[in-house]
Amino acid sequence: MNAASISELPARLRGALVMAGFTYDGVAEVLGRTAFAALSRNETTPGLRRTSGGFPLETLIRLFLLQAPVELAAAQRALPGLVDRLAVEGILEQTVGEVAARLDVRPYAADDEHLWVLSDLTPGLDGSANRVGADHVLGISPASTSLAQLTLREEVGRSLDLGTGCGVQALHLARHSGTVVATDVNPRALRIARFNAALNEVADRVDVRDGSFFEPVAGERFDLIATNPPFVISPATGEQLVYRDSGLPGDRVVEHIVRTAPDHLADGGWCQVLANWVVPAGGAWQERIAGWVPEGCDTFVVQRELIDPAAYVELWLKDAGLHGTNDYLVRYDTWLSWFEEQGIEAIGFGWINLRRSGGSASEFLEWPYDVEQPVATAIRDWGRAVDATVGLDSHLVARVDVRQETVGAPGEPDPETVVLRQQRGLRRARQVDTVEAAFFGACDGDLSVGQILDAVSQLLDLDPQQTRDTYLPVARELVLEGFLQA
Repeated sequence: MNAASISELPARLRGALVMAGFTYDGVAEVLGRTAFAALSRNETTPGLRRTSGGFPLETLIRLFLLQAPVELAAAQRALPGLVDRLAVEGILEQTVGEVAARLDVRPYAADDEHLWVLSDLTPGLDGSANRVGADHVLGISPASTSLAQLTLREEVGRSLDLGTGCGVQALHLARHSGTVVATDVNPRALRIARFNAALNEVADRVDVRDGSFFEPVAGERFDLIATNPPFVISPATGEQLVYRDSGLPGDRVVEHIVRTAPDHLADGGWCQVLANWVVPAGGAWQERIAGWVPEGCDTFVVQRELIDPAAYVELWLKDAGLHGTNDYLVRYDTWLSWFEEQGIEAIGFGWINLRRSGGSASEFLEWPYDVEQPVATAIRDWGRAVDATVGLDSHLVARVDVRQETVGAPGEPDPETVVLRQQRGLRRARQVDTVEAAFFGACDGDLSVGQILDAVSQLLDLDPQQTRDTYLPVARELVLEGFLQA
C-alpha cells in the first residue's frame, strides 16, 4: 500500500462495509452457528454453502473471510467504485472476470462499537499449507484478544502499543486514551496499522512510529503500556517471523521489556505484558521474573499455562508451517537440544503487570483456571487493594460474589474443610480455618477488624492478643486476594 495515495481510501472502504452490514454481528447472523464455528477452526465449506446468494454481505464474507474468489460484478456491487483502487493498493487482486483478496479485512466487535481490522490473509484454511513470510502481519488472534481483555480501560492521557502489528491494540487504546503511540519494526505492519487507524476513524489519536522496542519513544512517559511482544522462546537462530520472533535468545525480550518499561511510565502508570518465560530446572519462575523488576514497581504476575519443551517446540514449528517439511525433525531436535543445554524445564505463559508506584508490592500467582473476562477489572482491583491500608481500625466488607463451601462427613458437627470461592474476577479459591471463616462472615462494614477478631476470640475461647497478631496479616491477605474490600 502506498501511504501517500490512500488518504481517502479507508473512509470510502468503511462506508462500503457499513452499507453492506459487514459487521461481526452481521457475519455471525449470515453464517449461522455451525459455519461460524467452522470458520474459527479454519474450515470454509459450511460458510461457502451459506453465502451463495450474491448479496453484498455474502460477497464480502466469501472474499475476505473465506478467501474465495468472487465474480467481478459481485465485487463491484459490494465495493462500489473501489475494486480497481483496492487492487492498486494490494488489498484485492483482479483476474479475468474474478476478484480475490490479497489482504484480510475482518469485522471486530469492541463492546458496543463496530471495528474492522486489515491484516495478511489467514494461513492454513481448509488444511492448506500455512507457511507465512518473514514480514507476515498477523490479524486478530487469541493472543491479541487475551491482551485486549487484560488491558486496563480507565481514561488515560497517553498510552503505548509496543509492537503494534496490525494495530488492533491501538484501536482499543484509542477509545480511552488522549493519544496512542504505536511502534513496530515491520514496515508492512506500520502501513497496515496506519490504514486500520484511518479505517476506524482514530487516525488523529494514533501516532504510528518505526523502531525497535522503546527506541521510538526515548525520553517519553506513558500512563499505560500494552504489549504482546514477539515472545517465542528459541535459540534465536535461523529464519525469523517478525510477529513472533524477537531475534533475542530465550526470554530476553520479555526481560528487556520488564526492566525498561518502568522508565517510560508516568507515576501510577501500568505496563501490561502478554508473555512467555523460562521455567529453569531446579529453580523458580517467580524468582526469575522478580529479579527483572526495577525498584519502585508493584508487580502482579499470573502464570496461566505451563508447557513442556517438546509440546512447545511442536506448537511453534506447526505455527510456522514447518510440520511435515524435510527439515522439520532437524529443527525439532535442534530446538530441544538447546532447551536441554540451557536447563529449561518448561515454559510459562501468562500476564505480567507492572505499576510504577514507588512501592514494592508483588504477587506471583499460578492460576490455570477459568477467569471472568475481561480480566482487566481484577487487575485494577488488585492495584486498589495494594493501596488500601488494613489495620485493626479498618472496616472491611466481604465481596458479594464470594461463596463458602464446606466438606465433611455426613452428620459431623464440624466440616473438615472450609473454602471461600469467588464467582467473579479471577475466581480465586482459598481454604480457611474456623477463625478465618468466622471473621470473613462478620465483615459487613459495621464492626472494625479489631472488634471482629475480639468477638471471634471470645466465641472460640482464644487469647485475644494472639488472635489479633495471627489474623491481622490474614485480613490483609484476604483484601489483596479480593475476598474482602477495604
